[in-house]
Amino acid sequence: MIKKTLYFENPAYLSMKNKQLIIKLPEIEKNDSLTDSFKKNIIKSIPLEDIGVVVLDNKQITITHSLIEELLSNNCALITCNGNHMPFGLNLPLSGNTVQSERFQAQIEASLPLKKQLWQQTIQTKIKNQAHVLASKRNVVVNNMLAWAGQVKSGDSDNLEARSAAYYWKNIFPQIEGFTRYREGMPPNNLLNYGYAILRAIIARSLVASGLLPTLGIHHHNRYNAYCLADDIMEPYRPFVDKLVVEIIDGKTDFEELSKEIKIKMLNIPVMDVMINEQRSPLMIAAGQTAASLAKCYSGESRKIAYPCFET
Repeated sequence: MIKKTLYFENPAYLSMKNKQLIIKLPEIEKNDSLTDSFKKNIIKSIPLEDIGVVVLDNKQITITHSLIEELLSNNCALITCNGNHMPFGLNLPLSGNTVQSERFQAQIEASLPLKKQLWQQTIQTKIKNQAHVLASKRNVVVNNMLAWAGQVKSGDSDNLEARSAAYYWKNIFPQIEGFTRYREGMPPNNLLNYGYAILRAIIARSLVASGLLPTLGIHHHNRYNAYCLADDIMEPYRPFVDKLVVEIIDGKTDFEELSKEIKIKMLNIPVMDVMINEQRSPLMIAAGQTAASLAKCYSGESRKIAYPCFET
C-alpha cells in the first residue's frame, strides 16, 4: 500500500484518537463566531497506518507525544522544517524490524570488498539514471556517461562519479548561466535541497523498516552524519528528483523561492513512478525493495542491490 505524505504549513494541533491522526486548526477553535457543530465537523482524521511521511513546517504546530510515539511505531518518517522552511530534522523509530539485532550484526561485519562492490553498483546505476535525464530532457549526448558507467570499478576507485557529475550539472540547466550544484548556491539549488531532503527521509525510513542502521554507510562515513547509509542508497534515486526539478523549471514556474505550488509538487516524490525489478512502482515502494535487497546482500543471500531506473 502506498503511504500518504502529509504536509502542515499552517498552525495546527495534532493529536491521536483511536489510531487516527486528529487535525485541529487553532484559528477555527478560537473563532467564537462559529458554531460548535461547525467546529466539530471541520476536525479531520486520518488512519495512522496510512501515513508514511509527515512534514511539519510551522512553528505554531503542536503535536502530542502519544501521536509521535504512534507515528514512529508505524515507521512513519517525521520531518521538521527550520525558519527557512527547509527540512531540518528527521525522526525515525529505533527499532523497525523483528530481526534488527541480527541484521545490525551482519551490516557491521560486512567486508570491505563487499561494500566496494555495492558502491560500484550504486554509482553505475546513478550515472545511468543521470544519463537518462540528460538525454530525455536536454537531448544531450550521453554516450560518454554510459561508457563511464560501464567503466566504474569496485569502490569507484577512478572517481567516475565526480567526472559524470561535472558533465551532468554543466548540461542540466543550460538556461541558468553559471549554475553549479552547491547546497548554498543559486536557485534551483533550493529546489534540489528540498527534494533531496524528502528523498533522504524516504530512504532512511525504508532502511529502518528492513532492520538496517542508517548511520553505518557503505561509502559515506562522516563522523557527524547520522544517515550515512541513507545518503549512500539514495544516490541512484537523486536523478528522479532532478527530473522533477527540470520539469518545474521548464514549466516556467518562478523557482527563486520555494512556493506552496512547488512544495506540493515536491511532496509527490514518494509516489513518483520508477522501474524496479522490471516493474513500474511508486518510489516509496521501490525504496523498500532496495533496502530489503541490501539486507540480503549483508546476510550473504544476494550480491546485488535492487535499484530503480527510468522507464525506456
